[in-house]
Amino acid sequence: MEDREIRAALDRHWAASDTSDFEAEHEIYREDAVLDYPQSGERISGRRNIQSSRAAQPNRKRFIVRRITGTGDLWVTEYVLTYDGRPSYTVSIMEFLDGKVVRETQYFGDPFEPGPSRAQWVERIP
Repeated sequence: MEDREIRAALDRHWAASDTSDFEAEHEIYREDAVLDYPQSGERISGRRNIQSSRAAQPNRKRFIVRRITGTGDLWVTEYVLTYDGRPSYTVSIMEFLDGKVVRETQYFGDPFEPGPSRAQWVERIP
């Protein structure tokens, strides 16, 4: 699969994630895909289990993609995932095999106020 095809699949994935279209959201995964959440120590194996775990999430969520970068079999998406109005700055690392995600690792970071010691060099990110 070419990079432009993977990029288009990622665009569809994140758009479907934002609208809670769980079928379309999970078309990008292989049946044997693995999803890791290192911060909570969780691993979910299998496309259907990944989809079911997300569908069971009770929170209202929104996805705002900030940047997607990658080539070949390794792609990274930086996005803001908002649960019930509370943002979490997130990085998704996806590894592809035969045009589908075989492994995804997601990292989450809570927002924080900028440090006053660097204020003179800082501009706010929109």
